[in-house]
Amino acid sequence: MKLLVTGGCGFIGSNFIHYILSKYPDYQIVNLDKLTYAGNLDNLLDLKGDKRYRFVKGDICDPKMAEEVIPGIDIVLNFAAESHVDRSILSAGAFVQTDVYGTYVLMEAVKKFSVPRYIQISTDEVYGSCESGSFTEESPLSPNSPYAASKAGGDLLVRSYHKTYNLPVIITRSSNNFGPFQYPEKLISLFVTNALDGLKLPLYGDGQNVRDWLYVLDNCEALDRVMHKGRVGEVYNIAGGCEKRNVEIAAFILGELDLGTDFIEYVKDRPGHDRRYSLNTSKIKKELGFSPKYEFEAALKDTLDWYKKNRPWWEKIKNKQKEYASFYSSWYKNR
Repeated sequence: MKLLVTGGCGFIGSNFIHYILSKYPDYQIVNLDKLTYAGNLDNLLDLKGDKRYRFVKGDICDPKMAEEVIPGIDIVLNFAAESHVDRSILSAGAFVQTDVYGTYVLMEAVKKFSVPRYIQISTDEVYGSCESGSFTEESPLSPNSPYAASKAGGDLLVRSYHKTYNLPVIITRSSNNFGPFQYPEKLISLFVTNALDGLKLPLYGDGQNVRDWLYVLDNCEALDRVMHKGRVGEVYNIAGGCEKRNVEIAAFILGELDLGTDFIEYVKDRPGHDRRYSLNTSKIKKELGFSPKYEFEAALKDTLDWYKKNRPWWEKIKNKQKEYASFYSSWYKNR
């Protein structure tokens, strides 16, 4: 089996590559990644010299590149995306380009070369905010940020290529992931690295926003099942079944590091901030037998330990990317 993983140098993509090559010794993976600020070759340093793995630097928005890497591929898994909500609010153009147009380029190449299966990696954010109950795969899409809207646009494009051209596509929508190799701008990775540096944890609004947390290796297992057993043309929700308020996450991290809640800094809420995400995952459980196996607090402790032991990994990112500091300084304090 030969896979094309786009965006494989990112957080979920790199974890997925490790997962697959560890589980399936005979599989081969081509990793196509543009290496934007969040793409990190260090995430896959241990695969250097592994004949089953090949890295190609390239952009999914480049039709020529897509047509170079896709021939001979059995399954395309599209992880490539601009994915940070805050950045999408400041500058939406890159999100539309990658998440919508890039998906179109891949669809055209999949159609041209008759790829047997295509998996679109999406997000629960396309459904919008959930005041009560949980979203099913049949729930209408109602995105509230440019990021969520760009992902919804990509999803709808994928759906249209299935309906119009009978392309063998599947869409997955997962809840918030956490774990090793996550770029330190998302809530848990930012809070952990800030706390380890003795810095404040910037918490939006009243801190009562609710997210359903999914350990990244659970997501990898779910994607594995979808890839091999999922039904073409379907959407599968993937979630951890662990809803937590953001303030609870901050307090837990601080408690594990023996720091007080005075390290929490409440900041002005971001525009269009969804109050709660919640996914109904009965479909993937019933059809593919998937349920998350990692207990949240244990997985979060393991994640925290990983960041403790891998300071050079995230310090290099923070030191190298000067715009990281200026971005958050302006975003959190000057609005």
